[in-house]
Amino acid sequence: MAFKFENLNVWHRSLELSDEVNELAKSFPKYELFNHCHQIRKAADSVNLNIAEGCTGRTNPEFARFLNYSIRSAIEVVSCLFLAKKKKYIDEERFSYFYKEYEISIKMLTKLRDSL
Repeated sequence: MAFKFENLNVWHRSLELSDEVNELAKSFPKYELFNHCHQIRKAADSVNLNIAEGCTGRTNPEFARFLNYSIRSAIEVVSCLFLAKKKKYIDEERFSYFYKEYEISIKMLTKLRDSL
């Protein structure tokens, strides 16, 4: 693997979750295309992108800063999930699945950040 981030399990996990969130957003009403759909997709992608970008930094504090951005983006996805559930775009089962997956991801990101 050519890039350091490719060796991180949390990066692979966030890549997979981003893909799943993109599929989920396709089920939202069409009038949400430029609002809720865009926001949840952008936040999910941002988790992954910030891990990769931070990994290219030369210092651990710089990497930790980007991991903080990833954590914040993951929390944004969770908030978007709450909105989607409230608006009845997703049911409780799908909400619970993604909630748990992002809870695990946030714990992994936090543990990685704290280990630096």
